[in-house]
Amino acid sequence: MTHYYQTFYEDLKLTGKSNRTIEIYEKHLQKIERYYNKSPEQINEEEMRRYLIAMKDEKHYSESFFKQAISAFRFFYSHILEHTDWKTLKFIKPQKERRLPDVLSREEVKRILSHVHVPRQKAFLFTLYSLGLRLSEGLNLCIGDIDSARMLIHVRAGKGKKDRYVPLPQATLDVLRKHWLTHRHPSLIFPAPGRGENRSSIALRPMPFQSVQNVLRLVVKEVGIQKWVHCQTLRHSYATHLLEAGVHLRLIQEYLGHTSPKTTAKYTHLTPQAQVFAIATINTMMGDVI
Repeated sequence: MTHYYQTFYEDLKLTGKSNRTIEIYEKHLQKIERYYNKSPEQINEEEMRRYLIAMKDEKHYSESFFKQAISAFRFFYSHILEHTDWKTLKFIKPQKERRLPDVLSREEVKRILSHVHVPRQKAFLFTLYSLGLRLSEGLNLCIGDIDSARMLIHVRAGKGKKDRYVPLPQATLDVLRKHWLTHRHPSLIFPAPGRGENRSSIALRPMPFQSVQNVLRLVVKEVGIQKWVHCQTLRHSYATHLLEAGVHLRLIQEYLGHTSPKTTAKYTHLTPQAQVFAIATINTMMGDVI
């Protein structure tokens, strides 16, 4: 790790960025480093421009990719290297994506889980779905976060820096207890297995997020689901299924930890049942007017 990389990492920490965000920023620096086969600090503004154009025209990466890349490059080149005269970093602004996320049906969630053969991976993916957690929130769950008396999970501040409580289904509690008995770690619920798959009880960190994402991707392909599915899809599906079951949108906002109700409101567009109910209600209301 070069001096610049180390400073980059430390300054991101000091600004309050999460470990996941820091990891993403570092990966964008590593990508441009591999692209030009030279250290990021040796790359000039024109090379950075051409890299972004190539990623857009050749790789067809999403706008979220560019948003992350630009944020990483702004921090590295403007803050760390003090290239405040780079005009590209000042004017470039990716379009905001309007695309709605893919959502799984409850039957598709069942199909996916039934094809996950590694018990800890299956327990983890079910936990993500049944509690509506972000990937980092699920990985960092601790024993002390489980309130079995009130059947709640304490989700520690992550994205948005806001703690919250989410309902703990009995089925999830049973899965978590059964899984914990396989490793008996003093604090972590999903510790890293380590080499030989037998060092979970003394692990210093949770399971690696990449292993979970890889398993989910392979299983989705195996069962033939033609949707873009990742761990966040389970969270989207949780919210949509709650809405379809009649749970109030304001409660769903609290369970997901959304600061703005607008963020949660997108799930109304993903719910056919909600639209059918709305149309029926409108027809009834307007029919009574005349």
